[in-house]
Amino acid sequence: MLDFTKHFATRIRAMLTPQSEPIPDSGQVPNSAGGFAWAIDQWDRLDRFLVLGSEGGTYYVGERPLTIQNAHAVADCLAQDGPRVVARTVEISESGRAPKNDPALFVLAMAAGLGDAPTRAAALDALPRVARTGTHLFHWLQYVRGFRGWGRGVRRAVAGWYTQKPPRELAYQLLKYPSRDGWSHRDALRLAHPRPATDEQRALFARAASRTREPVQGEGEALALVRAADALHLDAEMEPRRAADVIRENRLTREMVPTHLLAHPVVWEALLEGMPLTALIRNLATMTRVGLVAPGSTASRRVAERVADADALRRARVHPVQVLSALRTYASGQGVRGSGTWQPVAAVVDALDAAFYLAFAAVQPARRRMMLALDVSGSMGASVLGMQHLTCREASAAMALVTAATEPEHFFTAFTAGSYPSQWAGMTSGLSPLSISPRQRLDDVVRSISGIPFGGTDCALPMLEAQKNRWPVDVFVVYTDNETWAGSIHPAQALRQYRERMGIAAKLVVVAMASNGFSIADPEDAGMLDVVGFDAAAPQLIADFAR
Repeated sequence: MLDFTKHFATRIRAMLTPQSEPIPDSGQVPNSAGGFAWAIDQWDRLDRFLVLGSEGGTYYVGERPLTIQNAHAVADCLAQDGPRVVARTVEISESGRAPKNDPALFVLAMAAGLGDAPTRAAALDALPRVARTGTHLFHWLQYVRGFRGWGRGVRRAVAGWYTQKPPRELAYQLLKYPSRDGWSHRDALRLAHPRPATDEQRALFARAASRTREPVQGEGEALALVRAADALHLDAEMEPRRAADVIRENRLTREMVPTHLLAHPVVWEALLEGMPLTALIRNLATMTRVGLVAPGSTASRRVAERVADADALRRARVHPVQVLSALRTYASGQGVRGSGTWQPVAAVVDALDAAFYLAFAAVQPARRRMMLALDVSGSMGASVLGMQHLTCREASAAMALVTAATEPEHFFTAFTAGSYPSQWAGMTSGLSPLSISPRQRLDDVVRSISGIPFGGTDCALPMLEAQKNRWPVDVFVVYTDNETWAGSIHPAQALRQYRERMGIAAKLVVVAMASNGFSIADPEDAGMLDVVGFDAAAPQLIADFAR
């Protein structure tokens, strides 16, 4: 017989709906790829934006419209509960859950300009907690002028950013981050008019506001730091070894050292001794290129020990995606923008591999049977947060390995034109087993994922194939941008069908890899969860939900 209820029924479980059509009475909306999914609420979208941003856009949506969409969602949240927006922004920024801090700074600027009086006050009070460095401050200054002028509140907040810092920390910020985005400390100080509380502060402000490197006068560790940095710039004939001694004595950073001195290994050796961990990871290629980091060298051992220090990674708020990006670049032996090359040191590559897992909070295993399904379609070829050398498909595979490393019963698959094909609208969609393992090095896994041929993405296939092959699965974890349209049944319907026919109360976790407004997880089903991809807390959230 013809089962008409496959095409229309009032009980959603009784019917099958193509993903190019909405499930009747489900509230689904069109996504950007021509399929249908559920719209996430503005608070979930706020979280996605704070973690994922909109830099580079997605495969289907450009950077400008994606930013506008997210900004409207932020504005809606501000209208509902502005202080809650500020609190959430501070929480995600301070915890280091996002790969970049720029989205948090942008949301804080919107709150400071578009919120009601309590929201504006909360946003300005939170400035030092979110804008923790001079670069952060300059980004925020650039953002906030898009929403308001320099009123008394902004002047007070910016002045407080400077005056509340201990003298040496203030000097450090002035020297390490002199200017960004067309802003300088001179600009900020002249607009904010902070009142120095001490002679040391007054001297530091005067030096920052000056257009010349006039020698600073006065006592104190902060002023000594300024004099040491200025000495390196003023003495063009200073020997590299003497410069290295100055760097050690005063704990100077790379940004405080003239460019011509950075060609010498002895200078980098001195910098390495007190180098912040994030800067260390960022400068691995340069230190290898100048010969300091080499196989068997003391510097290599020191670098490997620091990079693989879990406590140090957490204190420095090093995000796993930052580590993955560094690993991807360093292991390749070639820069993304320039023509510089280097020979990667195996011990450093191994340390970066370990650091990726350590940068996540410790995950308590759920000990459930998991199928990890990776969307490797063309749309997942979009870059992660503007990192041209790292795609969403590669980063999602790396994130899935974190769950695989803690869950002994897991099974990797990818949406390809592979082993379990299905035809939909003339396009082959399929599911292929993946022979990847957390015992492999991350750069090898990323390389293998990059070469997989892809087809249309049918996110229902994990449940359909598990049902067809009688695979017992407790949790299906799908890593996707939710921009899917291929398939004769929606993933939510396929999950319910799997539960009924297998007798397993299976769950679905959708790990969103883009900051759009869609999810294939049914928000009315307590057994489905939508989490933000690249969130450092995501693996623990998945384990908690599974448990």
